Amino acid sequence: MSTTFPGTTIEVSKFEKGCSKQIFDSIFTAGGITLSQVCIMTGLEPYLVQNWVKRGFVSSPMRRMYSQKQFARIVIINMLRESLQIDQICELISITTVTLNDERDDIISDDDLYHKYVDMLAANVIDIGDRSSVEAAADATAEEFAEWLPVSKKQISGILQVMAYAHFAGRLRKNAQEIFSSL
Repeated sequence: MSTTFPGTTIEVSKFEKGCSKQIFDSIFTAGGITLSQVCIMTGLEPYLVQNWVKRGFVSSPMRRMYSQKQFARIVIINMLRESLQIDQICELISITTVTLNDERDDIISDDDLYHKYVDMLAANVIDIGDRSSVEAAADATAEEFAEWLPVSKKQISGILQVMAYAHFAGRLRKNAQEIFSSL
């Protein structure tokens, strides 16, 4: 049985620590990826990604190529948009950056945040119905950032907790819709 990375259509047999970073690094070995590749790997329509760029949620691609950091931002937005409003997602991301559409001033890069989130899921210690379980997993993951980040562990833990709840809420919503349509 396979699963997909959150916010993507990329399938893996199971989550393991470091697996998302390894796969993303291999995808970007030749540099950037095109809009059509972004759309294939996220299931998003091109106009939606272009709209996010136009609205400043994602920085503009260089020579029509999206970087790994831009792709991670798109994936995070895609993962959270089922349960959070786009303004809330941008506010959440803005905690880690000074300027939303300029990745050069990020305190935490979007790809680091995303890969740590997937690693947190890979640890299989989250019981989404148990708030202390989610908090403990997020705190442990935030501890890994603490050594090299000027932002507080509490903020990183909070971001990871919001990501977990929003991601799982989106998955639960899709499951409910599938069951409902089969009735």
